[in-house]
Amino acid sequence: MKLSIPSPFVFSLVTVLLLACTNTMADRDPILSKIDLDADPPLAPLPPPPAPLDNPITQAKADLGMKLFFDPKMTGDASLSCGDCHDPKQGWGFNDPISRGYPGTVHWRNSQTVVNTAYLGKLFWQGNAKSLEAQAPIANKGAVAGNGEDDVMEARLRQTPYYIQKFREIFGTELPNLGDAWMAIATFERTLSQRDTPLDRYLAGDKEALSETALKGKELFEGKANCIECHNGPTLTDEKYYNLGVPRPLEWEEMGLNTVTFRWEAYAKGVHEKYYRDWKDDAGLYYSTKRPTDVGKHRTAPLRYLAYTAPYMHAGQFYTLEEVIDFYDEGGGDNEFTDGTHGLENKTPILKPLKLNDEEKESLVVFLEEISGDEIRLKLPEVPPYEVMPDVPGLTQARAKRIGLETYLARTAQQ
Repeated sequence: MKLSIPSPFVFSLVTVLLLACTNTMADRDPILSKIDLDADPPLAPLPPPPAPLDNPITQAKADLGMKLFFDPKMTGDASLSCGDCHDPKQGWGFNDPISRGYPGTVHWRNSQTVVNTAYLGKLFWQGNAKSLEAQAPIANKGAVAGNGEDDVMEARLRQTPYYIQKFREIFGTELPNLGDAWMAIATFERTLSQRDTPLDRYLAGDKEALSETALKGKELFEGKANCIECHNGPTLTDEKYYNLGVPRPLEWEEMGLNTVTFRWEAYAKGVHEKYYRDWKDDAGLYYSTKRPTDVGKHRTAPLRYLAYTAPYMHAGQFYTLEEVIDFYDEGGGDNEFTDGTHGLENKTPILKPLKLNDEEKESLVVFLEEISGDEIRLKLPEVPPYEVMPDVPGLTQARAKRIGLETYLARTAQQ
């Protein structure tokens, strides 16, 4: 009899066995025993942007994706594009606390930068998209974001001769299709990587790339302030989820349309009726897992490029880096998912008062600003126009319609 074991179980079992073996070997081997298995990944330079095997990066595809990124044809009423919520002049995000929404609505979370998203495995504050190819349709079709419909967006692409030609050249399709459009947009977004920053140069050996004050900030970042606990590795994020006790957005308390959006989002994500009626704040990861221990948790934000991406946190609760550092210095905050209001005390336990002085806080700010590097600005592309396409080879659409009408009238006269 062949035993069939689900692959997730196999993976978990292998992981446990490997850890057990590693720990056992560490007990016996003096070299392995010195390895800290719980150590935080160090800061590191960004490597070249990765790409999936089925969507390699090419210049032609990136150029097409750039056009699509700024083309309002890729949303509901063709009045806004990806670039309206991810504006190059606003850090490739949106500099209001809560992002703009589809006409007649407002969004409910802060719009994050597109820069360096090529390196992330969890996109959105909830981490519910695992690739740029998956993120694009979620955003473009989201009810309070792009609100696009598949058939309408695809029909618009097929009514644009430029896109017909480019999709044929790049993807080999007779007519454009949305699946390829998302791949092109993802490819363009992967080109928005910023690898030549003072931090990258410093980590590559240029010890003068960071100022003296920034180096003090780096020492605090990796030491006393313990920022590296969650903001580590090349992207300065561990992509894990935490509840920091960030306060509820003021917009949800004072502005009716924001409250309507939040209530609708909670309902659409399948929140239990009791929670739907009682909770007044963003439950974050809980919407995906439905585990009480995940209520109020959001994915760690990357810190590269953040000098251009204020305000900060999942609903833009803090306008400046100074406010953010003060918040962490106090050991985070409290919200209804940390203070026991709903029987939940989900605050991340690693948060503790840091007792930073003013000079140390300033050094941290300087470090975070310097590692952001130069601002990425691009000349906005011209959006290709719709054009009349012939229904019959050699005939314009208008002429084909006239011939059809003439034929119909002739047949009617004969009857």
